[in-house]
Amino acid sequence: MVGTVAVTGAAAPAHAAEDPVETTAELRALNEILSTSTSEAAQATETYADLTGLRHEHADAERKAFTTAQRAAAELRAEEEAQAEAEAEAARLEAEAQEAAAAREAEEAAASRSAERSTLAAASAPAATESATAPASGSAAAVISFVQSQLGDAYVMGATGPDAWDCSSLVQAAYASAGISLPRTSQPQSTSGTQVSLSNLQPGDILYWGSAGSAYHVAIYIGGGQFIGAQNSSTGVVQRDMAWDTPTGAVRVL
Repeated sequence: MVGTVAVTGAAAPAHAAEDPVETTAELRALNEILSTSTSEAAQATETYADLTGLRHEHADAERKAFTTAQRAAAELRAEEEAQAEAEAEAARLEAEAQEAAAAREAEEAAASRSAERSTLAAASAPAATESATAPASGSAAAVISFVQSQLGDAYVMGATGPDAWDCSSLVQAAYASAGISLPRTSQPQSTSGTQVSLSNLQPGDILYWGSAGSAYHVAIYIGGGQFIGAQNSSTGVVQRDMAWDTPTGAVRVL
């Protein structure tokens, strides 16, 4: 029994000596595992940070690109609108120029035709000028004074004064100044009195262009072969010689 105990006692330190070695190896392996895990974790963290940064950069780039695109689109729209406005203004000015040119041509053509008709009328009715020189008096003088005071006023279709007229409103207002009521438009005005020939005119007579009852223009005869009327938007209220545009007929209201 003594020998057995001794052997057992001698063997015990051998087992005790092996434990630290195994523990050290395990610790070393554990440290290596921890080191590797820490490194991988650090690498993963760095990779995540890089990816996050890239995503932020990409988002910033997209926002900048969108903002730039919006700005470019707004500038393009502004340019297109400005161009459209410029084209519309140019078209308007061109239309006005064409309208003015057409009005001048029509006026010149009317003057030419009137001059020809006036020459023929003068040859066949020399008494017209003589009768036209009779001075105005009474109500006729009031009518003529009124239209003379409107010379230079504008012509506006449908206007009734005091600074703009159309042909019939000027005639109506002139007679109203003498206490005489006339219809508003040229058609009934051309039949409001006694029809008289152009060779027997007196100051204050109403001249009309077109057929009696369907006249398209009226004016006031003031004597001396002259008349005053609201002619058109280019001339306004003007005094003209009858040779400028010979009327179709005349009526006497006074």
